[in-house]
Parts: sequence; C-alpha cells; structure tokens
Amino acid sequence: MDKKNALRAGAVTAGTTLMMLLMTSPALAAARDDGDDPGKGLSIAQTLGLFVGAPIVLFLVIAGLVMVGDKSRKPQDQRG
Repeated sequence: MDKKNALRAGAVTAGTTLMMLLMTSPALAAARDDGDDPGKGLSIAQTLGLFVGAPIVLFLVIAGLVMVGDKSRKPQDQRG
C-alpha cells in the first residue's frame, strides 16, 4: 500500500511539473521595450565582488556585531 501512495505522489508531482513547463511562455528577452536603456555589463571582478564578496563581508559584519553584543552581557550563573 505504501508503494502505491509513493507512485501516486510521484505521478502527481511529475504531471504538475510537466503542466507548469508547458504552460509557461518564453520571457521574450530579445525584444526590446520602449524606454530600454541598458548600461554596460559588469566585469568578472565586479560581478564576483557584488555577488560573492559583498554578501560574505555583510555576513561577517553582522556576525561580529552579534558576537560583540553577546559578550557585552554579564555571564549568567553557570552550573555544571
């Protein structure tokens, strides 16, 4: 009985995915709209800095602020 449910769930998931793929339309990104004014593309260094470096730096800053805020509290009674 458990295999029937798994097969049914797989069939429903596959059917739903197939229908979603068939019903989506292309993005038509090749057609330009009125008022489009695209700028220059980013270099590899700018792309890595923006999408890799900046999130890492932001994470480190936030983690550092949390650690500083946590250490500023007085230690509570530790039993053990």
